[in-house]
Amino acid sequence: MGSTLPFSRYDGLVYRAHHPAWAYDPESGEGARTHGGRFNRVGTACFYAALSLKTAWLEAQQGFAFKAQPLTLCSYRAELSDILDLTDPDVRQAADMTLAQLGCPWEQLAGERKPVPTWELADRLIAQGCAGVIVPSFASRASADDRNLVLWSWSRIAPHRLEVIDDEQRLPRDQSSWR
Repeated sequence: MGSTLPFSRYDGLVYRAHHPAWAYDPESGEGARTHGGRFNRVGTACFYAALSLKTAWLEAQQGFAFKAQPLTLCSYRAELSDILDLTDPDVRQAADMTLAQLGCPWEQLAGERKPVPTWELADRLIAQGCAGVIVPSFASRASADDRNLVLWSWSRIAPHRLEVIDDEQRLPRDQSSWR
């Protein structure tokens, strides 16, 4: 991997469909920190979102193809620096990652206590100041146009600004809504 990664910006909307119990904290990465994910080990907070509503739905319904489960669907304003677009073959090459490695069976590998290429990639990129990546969706029924945004560094201020859109204050303010 070269010493300089081809970072870019992402400015636009992203979408996330998540368990309703997290509606009080829609900018959280705590679920991913607790359970791990394709691009984060257990213990590393991570914010997973999609670049389209359709992709958010596909991602959230994995494993529930015939019985859609209740979800909270949110949109977010994103103004992000230090992003790598790993849907671009040249950027993947600069990051020393293949498409096959991005799509690795991470849960199986982790369960077998084998190296998970996407976790190793995340560790390397975080160490180099990467805030996040744009990646293809590997959800069932995803097309080549379905893309996700994965963040390791985000807040409500620049340079990694992310904020849920809730102009009408519809989201609950704390977890007491679920008792």
